[in-house]
Amino acid sequence: MNKVINCLKHDNLVINKKFKEVSVEEGMAIATKLFQILNERKDGIGLAANQVGIDAQVAVVNVREPLVLINPKVISTDNEIPYYEGCLSFPTKGIHTKRYETIQIQTAQEESGWVFSGTPNGNDGKGSWEKNDTQDNELRLLESICVQHEIDHLNGMTIMDRENKPKPIVSKKSYSRNEIVGITNGDTYKEIKYKKAKPLIDSGEWVVYIGGPIT
Repeated sequence: MNKVINCLKHDNLVINKKFKEVSVEEGMAIATKLFQILNERKDGIGLAANQVGIDAQVAVVNVREPLVLINPKVISTDNEIPYYEGCLSFPTKGIHTKRYETIQIQTAQEESGWVFSGTPNGNDGKGSWEKNDTQDNELRLLESICVQHEIDHLNGMTIMDRENKPKPIVSKKSYSRNEIVGITNGDTYKEIKYKKAKPLIDSGEWVVYIGGPIT
């Protein structure tokens, strides 16, 4: 059984290139393998063929229902939003990204296009759920994000290429020596007493940050 490529342990060029289109028959056979891997792992909701070393424009998503994406292309997008997502190829690492709340895609087996939307009362072209409660809207959004995530993989992109680091909100107020302050160097956030933070701030590599933890 193919293993998911771990990009934190080694760079693998198979992740960072666009893959070849395949027939619907070939795509469905590959999708079966991908679902088998997902089911065995039990820690993911989507998987692209290139994540397991298969050269094919095929991905699967399993949020509200199993979806097969063969030669998928994004047709339109709407309402860009910040998001925080992970990836099986970057285990233990989450990334702030920007995604679209609503997208329309075209696949080899569905030429008319599928719409995925996280907006309340959003209409989609393949969903089996008709409820419009909060939980369903959250699942719709998760599904939309996951589809975008997997299509990125097939085009040679990962969450690292989508990283959207929040800009620090720097405070210029005065602090007492024993006052707890939050500081960041852009990647790490910590809260310590000002007397310990001051040398770091004076070094120019850290600033006082009042926006809360950067997760």
